[in-house]
Amino acid sequence: MMQRLAILCPGQGAQHPQMFDLARSDPRVASLLAHWPLEAACGMPLPAALADPALLFSNRIAQPLIVAAALAVWEAIKDRIPVPALVAGYSIGELSAYGVAGALSAAQLIALAATRARTMDACTVPTAAQSLLAVSGLTATALQPLLAQHQLSIAIQNGADSLIIGGWCRDLRAAAAGLTQMGAQLTPIPVEVASHTGLMQDAVAPFGAALQQCQFMDFKAPVLAGISAAPVTKKEDALALLPRQVAETICWDQCMDACAEAGISVALELGPGAALSRMLRDRQPAIECRSVADFRTPAGIAKWLERHFS
Repeated sequence: MMQRLAILCPGQGAQHPQMFDLARSDPRVASLLAHWPLEAACGMPLPAALADPALLFSNRIAQPLIVAAALAVWEAIKDRIPVPALVAGYSIGELSAYGVAGALSAAQLIALAATRARTMDACTVPTAAQSLLAVSGLTATALQPLLAQHQLSIAIQNGADSLIIGGWCRDLRAAAAGLTQMGAQLTPIPVEVASHTGLMQDAVAPFGAALQQCQFMDFKAPVLAGISAAPVTKKEDALALLPRQVAETICWDQCMDACAEAGISVALELGPGAALSRMLRDRQPAIECRSVADFRTPAGIAKWLERHFS
């Protein structure tokens, strides 16, 4: 059977001060990083952002950093590994996926990530915080009455009984007792905005306008749209679908199933973190999954993939 590779691009939550170290071990990528617009996107030098945990998890800093980190790793490995048959990105990782697919440049995507973060932050208010909460052990159907009662939304569907919900923090706190009584396991997500919920609706148009100004190139691989798992290979489809994911539910369970349906046999997560490779391994055990977080060098990643594609 022909082996087919998928590249997975993570979202927020696993960033750390060493998230660029593996990519920087390649001198060419270290030089590239110095010329990418990270300082402009973050409003400060990269070392300053990485050194402060509060900044590292601040929405305006985290989004461009995560995109840059994923694309830096991609630059370090792309010439050593097979061409991917499919690319998928989780939340902000969907922007990174367009870079892996060759449709948009790293510089454009880092600037887009900063715009996305800025427009989402504009949907918040100083007097009331927003966030996300991971809920496991309950189905979406079982959750719906409680979510409606507390005006919360499903932000990401990871599995039949694995979801992320979002809304105002006061409403998340109010719902927590009921969720626990229903048998759910709750895990707070370290984010400052209720991504992929209706609270972000006012961010869709300005982010879409910024995307319209980008110079698209030919896609080298399809990108799965997070809101539908549909493969995107044209600029027109990207313009129609990518802005909507800011305020609509991400169907990550469907994206994982789409990988299997497309005949993907091996998947590599670009990091930081390894949550996507773990989820895919659990849902589609026939797919060999690893994260770059499991390796110390780009050469190690290439050797692992060579064993599957030789």
